[in-house]
Amino acid sequence: MYTLALETSCDETSAAVIQNGRIILSNIISTQVPIHRKFGGVVPEIASRQHIEYVMPVIQEALDTAQVDLQEIDHIGVTYGPGLVGALLVGVAAAKALSFALDKPLVGVNHMEGHIFANFLSHPELEPPFLALVVSGGHTQLVQIKDYNTFSLLGQTRDDAAGEAFDKIARVMGYPYPGGPQIDQLAKTGDPEAIIFPKALHEKNNFEFSFSGLKSAVLNYLHTEEQRGNRYNVNNVAASFQKTVVETLVEKTMDAAAYCHAEKIAVAGGVSANSALAEAMETICAEQGYAFYRPEPVLCTDNGAMIGCRAYYMALEGHFADLTLNARPSLAITSY
Repeated sequence: MYTLALETSCDETSAAVIQNGRIILSNIISTQVPIHRKFGGVVPEIASRQHIEYVMPVIQEALDTAQVDLQEIDHIGVTYGPGLVGALLVGVAAAKALSFALDKPLVGVNHMEGHIFANFLSHPELEPPFLALVVSGGHTQLVQIKDYNTFSLLGQTRDDAAGEAFDKIARVMGYPYPGGPQIDQLAKTGDPEAIIFPKALHEKNNFEFSFSGLKSAVLNYLHTEEQRGNRYNVNNVAASFQKTVVETLVEKTMDAAAYCHAEKIAVAGGVSANSALAEAMETICAEQGYAFYRPEPVLCTDNGAMIGCRAYYMALEGHFADLTLNARPSLAITSY
């Protein structure tokens, strides 16, 4: 069974061909990072226009790389939320056009569920149930995966997502977009104990997150030091900030794992590529007896392959969309 999948939720235009849900035949990603870097972040209107220009060539390249003809495709999966509405509309329109022209079933995929399912592509042995920590530029969530189409959202961020906080702090410190990798690199040679930053919502069995206060605390520290004429150590700031974020994510994940009696823990989303988070999660999971899973780096960021994997398991149970499918920028995780 062949799945053609499209992902255009933010600033990557991606198409992939997946065989039987877990075998990646192609995963083409056209990134807009160099375009948006000069603005310090993603500009929605520019992102939409770039998707329009890239989407059909990327689809063709995915088919050519996979050596699969359009007529051989069994169904078409597409991200329809959450994300930037204009960007989502491009992918949804392309998928609907292909579905109509080829008379192939259409599958609307939740972008965050796609991130979780990236773990199935990197770990063929992984099966539900497990607990997933999803950390990206726009979302931070703890999700209980009960089976391939049944999920329970345990908690999510009330304000800034972890990735958003990384990008904002990096930008204020003068580093280019995306800021997460910049902070990760700086932190490697910094002292994580140099500055004490606050944690929010740290009471037991509270699975919600808040990074707005932490972001403000870091910004206040930087501004105060600048006003006093002091030169702050950027590596120490990065390391102390990153330590606070990672500890928050790890502590809440372990709390949630105990609460729902999980035996396996997976991380997903762009921030799962962060080296400090990966190391901390791997270490504590080994200490406490949990099996730990993380996608390979190319599958941590936005990509069509993860959407194809999710679409496959939806298609198996007949969860298809019709041609009224529309972009939903605030789409929540859903059980079927």
